[in-house]
Amino acid sequence: MNKTFSPIYADVYDVLYRNKNYTAECDLIECIFQTYSDGSIHSVLDLGCGTGNHAILLAQRGYKVVGVDRSESMLTYAREKAAKLSNSSSVTFHQGDIRSIDLQRHFDAALMMFAVLSYQLENADVLSALRTTRRHLRPGGLLIFDVWYGPAVLHQRPSQRIKVMPTSEGQVLRVSSGELDVCHHICTVHFHVWRIVGNRLVAETRENHKVRYFFPLELEFYLECSGFALIRLGAFPEFGRDPDETTWNVLGVARAV
Repeated sequence: MNKTFSPIYADVYDVLYRNKNYTAECDLIECIFQTYSDGSIHSVLDLGCGTGNHAILLAQRGYKVVGVDRSESMLTYAREKAAKLSNSSSVTFHQGDIRSIDLQRHFDAALMMFAVLSYQLENADVLSALRTTRRHLRPGGLLIFDVWYGPAVLHQRPSQRIKVMPTSEGQVLRVSSGELDVCHHICTVHFHVWRIVGNRLVAETRENHKVRYFFPLELEFYLECSGFALIRLGAFPEFGRDPDETTWNVLGVARAV
């Protein structure tokens, strides 16, 4: 069994999420900056940045962005994309664990997008990741994060899904299914991924991703224990709507106190 976000998975990551609307998500991030910030936002820390899609778009919009991810394979693609920017110096990437990394600087805002916080499974992991984030934010700085929403996960339950994404050479196929551990608030997602060129299978991987789902009061508690005040928890991407049992993903905004 390959580890989570193996080189093969990293190789097809941007293909699998080609239809994810990163532009609209960055529009929402900027709207949150304007609505909730107590000052101008110039620098952004992107924790669990993956292949850099949020970080690079924000750098193109004039922010100084630092991305952190534990997967060197994912960061390879992020750096390749960043190198093509005319202002490539506005975004840099570091390999590291978001629970413990220390960049020795402060930022105006931090991101944990695409369920990064949900990959922190134990209570201690959640607190370590949030406390690391707080150490990197100036007082009053914003944290924006999305997680799986417990009431919706328990109501809808995971199901088998098949995704087929065409490429210039062939296609990428992914089959996913999930099972719940309700005692520990964890959904184990089983991924089986194939990359096909023409009629030939050129790469294959199986991965188990354990993803934690959260409830509003525990999120508020973890944030308070880490030096944050929760400002807003809304549906994602329809942030103006309150979350309910139809809202698998929620977006949170917190302020460093």
